[in-house]
Amino acid sequence: MSNAYAVVMAGGAGTRFWPLSRGLTPKQLLPLGGQNESLIRATVRRVAALIPPERVLIVTSEALVDAIAKELPEVPRENILAEPTGRNTAPCVAWAAATIARKDPTGVLVVLAADHHMADEAAYLEVVRRAVAAAAGGEMVTVGIKPTRPETGYGYLEVGEAISDGVMRAKRFVEKPDLARATDFLRAGNYLWNSGQFFFRADAVLEAVAKHLPELSAALKQYDDAAAKGEEASLVKKTYGSLPNISIDHGIMEKAERVAVIHGDFGWSDVGSWTTAYELAPKDATGNAAPADSVFVDATNNYVKASSKKVVAIIGMHDLVVVDTEDALLIVPRERAQDVREIVAVLKARNDISRL
Repeated sequence: MSNAYAVVMAGGAGTRFWPLSRGLTPKQLLPLGGQNESLIRATVRRVAALIPPERVLIVTSEALVDAIAKELPEVPRENILAEPTGRNTAPCVAWAAATIARKDPTGVLVVLAADHHMADEAAYLEVVRRAVAAAAGGEMVTVGIKPTRPETGYGYLEVGEAISDGVMRAKRFVEKPDLARATDFLRAGNYLWNSGQFFFRADAVLEAVAKHLPELSAALKQYDDAAAKGEEASLVKKTYGSLPNISIDHGIMEKAERVAVIHGDFGWSDVGSWTTAYELAPKDATGNAAPADSVFVDATNNYVKASSKKVVAIIGMHDLVVVDTEDALLIVPRERAQDVREIVAVLKARNDISRL
């Protein structure tokens, strides 16, 4: 693990966690994983036994640099790469790879989302070790999760033959399917959810970028030249918005020749909505996840997030999400939690900046 580098993608807005998640405090900076630490702090802490803070890079938006530096003071400030505008994950990962390659071309990138939850951290670290070893040998590696339901919100991986112990060939990536196809994948047994974690050597992914995304590769070479002159930040600010807006999945992994997948069984969750926050939170005997002084009468399986100054009382209601902040109140059935981002869209259309 001596040349492994964690690259944490932390530029998301987390609109499905409104009203708690806002422009300057998106979900990765919130404690939504069932613990009293932010999701991004949990991400960095989990891998700290394998990758020290000086080998952790955070890629985020310019607006979040100060907040993330405050949240993760152990990570060197120069390791926080500030995107002037979001351009999806291919530019994000490629820029980090170019930054690492300047000092360690064969360094292995451990690409992580800032907002995922792993219940069994010991098992997770074993998967990371195995993935880094495979990536050091030249494989482009991803981690797949065994489906537990016909999920239409995740991409899938079709698993092929074994390469080595616990490492399988990834035959193909599959877009988010409709319910019928997701059901077929579940029955087939050789499909895994794509967890969005990637492992590859810096030189390997940059070679793939040059082959499949030449426009992005040309820009990275300009960044390298500018970095040697101490001018990278100004060039990034001028040109980053013109980089290809494409994911690492579509831009690189789906086209790469040597893609491997490792099955991860460690209680993974992408913490995608208030429903997930409810699932991860401790609950009382009636299934309510709420502050200790909340009052429930004939009310079950509700999730409450409220100010400590308020007592929330619910009578005769079930399976609700209630989130109360100083300037906004959300009440939504748990089954509709994915639709919370539509509220953000309405607020944007109304130009209600103070509540975004």
